[in-house]
Amino acid sequence: VKVAESGGGSVQAGESLTLSCARSGDIYSSCGMEWYRQAPGKGREFVSSISSRGIKKYATSVEGRFSISTDITESTLYLQMNSLKHEDTAVYYCMQCEATVTGGTTKYWGLGTQVTVSS
Repeated sequence: VKVAESGGGSVQAGESLTLSCARSGDIYSSCGMEWYRQAPGKGREFVSSISSRGIKKYATSVEGRFSISTDITESTLYLQMNSLKHEDTAVYYCMQCEATVTGGTTKYWGLGTQVTVSS
């Protein structure tokens, strides 16, 4: 199983981008998906999550501007980012969680996609 992000790029402040996180390979069951980001010189921070039941959570800094969703097969994760700010500049990573048949969990991470917002 692998996951890969796409959709990053360079935009002006106020513009929008949609990130995708596609999973290749099947999993037993999903235990949720998340987006994180890491700005230059900073640690990785939580951006948004969607649980296996569809419950969505957002970091305060993106609440009301970003929207997380999945496709109907729950193999692709999206992050719609509106009203982008310079401080949103970061490498964005996705994580897809598998609940295994043995009762454990496995987390699959992508390599990240760069988002650069010019002010």
